[in-house]
Amino acid sequence: MSSTAETAPDDADLKLSEEDRRELVAWTLACAERMLPMFLAEHPSDQRPRAALDAAYAFLRGEMDIDDVRNWAFACHAAAREATDAAAVAAARVCGQAAGVAHMAAHARQVPRHTAKAFPGDRERRDEELAWQRAQIPPRFEHYVYDGD
Repeated sequence: MSSTAETAPDDADLKLSEEDRRELVAWTLACAERMLPMFLAEHPSDQRPRAALDAAYAFLRGEMDIDDVRNWAFACHAAAREATDAAAVAAARVCGQAAGVAHMAAHARQVPRHTAKAFPGDRERRDEELAWQRAQIPPRFEHYVYDGD
């Protein structure tokens, strides 16, 4: 959410149904759950990323509306801005973007981008994580996430 390009809706975003967005939320949550420990390792008492993910789960269950989830995503990005470790910052960004998909599907495109930033100096681990993410994405969304920019 650091630039207009990351948050502006595009034509593809507007064509996704709420069901599609929910499926993307589920994928981004799976990705974010794997990244969250990297944030918590540096900031164990800061629960904003966990709360953002929990809000997205509540959205999936129909227990929270989009605006409330969006507010938790904003709080998660505040946690990222306050973090100093590159891996923790990137992990918090992945969590914030994952929750943000409830509001706008295009946030899913940022999950791989921030994941890549979480492994400075460890290309093998980065590539493994990115390959895992790509293997998990519902095939019909692969082009949307990876080639949608």
